[in-house]
Amino acid sequence: MAAGGFQRVVCLALFLIFVDLLAFVSGDYEVDQQIFQPGIQGTLKVAAAKPRRYLLYDVNPGEGFNLRRDVYMRMANLVKKLQDQESWVLVLPPWGRLYHWKSSMDKQQIKIPWSAFFDLESLNRHIPVIEFEDYIKETGSAEIDEMWYLQSYKDGFFKTGKWEEKVDERDCNDPPVFRQDESGHYRGWFWGYDEAYVLKFKCVSAQANAGLMVKPLTTNTTARSIMINRAEVLLHDAYGQTGYWDARRSMRFSKELRLVGNEFRSKYLNSTDKDDKTIMWEDWRTFKPAVGTAKGGPYLAVHLRRGDFARSHSKNVPSLQGAAKQIREIMKEQKLKKVYLATDASDQEVKEIKKMVTGLVRYKPTKEELIKYKDGGIAIIDQWICAHARYFIGTALSTFSFRIHEERSILGFEPKTTYNRLCADNQSVEECEQPSQWPVVY
Repeated sequence: MAAGGFQRVVCLALFLIFVDLLAFVSGDYEVDQQIFQPGIQGTLKVAAAKPRRYLLYDVNPGEGFNLRRDVYMRMANLVKKLQDQESWVLVLPPWGRLYHWKSSMDKQQIKIPWSAFFDLESLNRHIPVIEFEDYIKETGSAEIDEMWYLQSYKDGFFKTGKWEEKVDERDCNDPPVFRQDESGHYRGWFWGYDEAYVLKFKCVSAQANAGLMVKPLTTNTTARSIMINRAEVLLHDAYGQTGYWDARRSMRFSKELRLVGNEFRSKYLNSTDKDDKTIMWEDWRTFKPAVGTAKGGPYLAVHLRRGDFARSHSKNVPSLQGAAKQIREIMKEQKLKKVYLATDASDQEVKEIKKMVTGLVRYKPTKEELIKYKDGGIAIIDQWICAHARYFIGTALSTFSFRIHEERSILGFEPKTTYNRLCADNQSVEECEQPSQWPVVY
């Protein structure tokens, strides 16, 4: 055989050995794959790969859209820790039936997938996530093995006089809202999916960071699917640190909603990412702008809460006249002629503000857009436009404003243009405490 032919045969043999090794490592070999060693013929016992486990969760029905986004981050980082021991995936709870979602033409607003609001590809760069519909397809049904219904301890947080983390199975403090049917299945509200049910239900008292759930989830149960209900009871493991920001940066809005916001900015606010220096890289993991690199569009953005929030937080929320006065002063100070207003104010209240503030612009969805994007999508468009303004001022104690603070920090805006809030009427400078600044930690 010629030298060249011999070399080709050797290369082919090495290639086939390499392919076999890859198949072995990836688990493609059967459990009893025959192997050969010099002088020995035997069978290698390879353990079958464990099927991945599913973590589902839900939140107290009264919690709003932006608080639920925060709970997602806690659950995402719990799964991040679970991934160190086993293969877990986070099942995203469908959106719907939120108290503040009243304006959409689609009054039912249930079974809304996360992909309607967020970029799932981006979420999956942090941890594995799937929609509930995909969970049903993967497992073959809407059956959930266990539900852990979180509650506080009856003796309170500080029985010992100091904070201590603990999680224990306990009797239910209150009658469970999930009831057994004639088959012994636990049924209740599962995001509008009447076919969904739980096989085993238990109440769990918890005062802990989310990470403390790793041990009970991996050692106290072999259930393949576990749902943590009232997940807002669990706290962040390290608020404001790297893990927190990794989860938050992965929560990019859907491309369609960003496009709607960008088109509005370009058409009505003379704002583009190129001019505003807010171009984002496709992968959030490599997008790390220095503080102050973002310039923002030539407009002021204001988030003004009204309705029930204004009544319950009257000591921190200005009147319409007080808000208009502050808006005019900031526009003059920042030399801006347009102001974008995000608000839940009534149409009549908006008319009053427009009389007092010139250059006021709002995004007003058509009936078709309300049906298509729903209240959650409209809120995201508002937040996206506010996040790109030259200067932003929000409402004290509002999670809606807080999410905009985060978005602007991720884009690279200066804190002084971001962490601002409207003061209540006759509130002194000392009393009108500005929001805490939380810089991105990479």
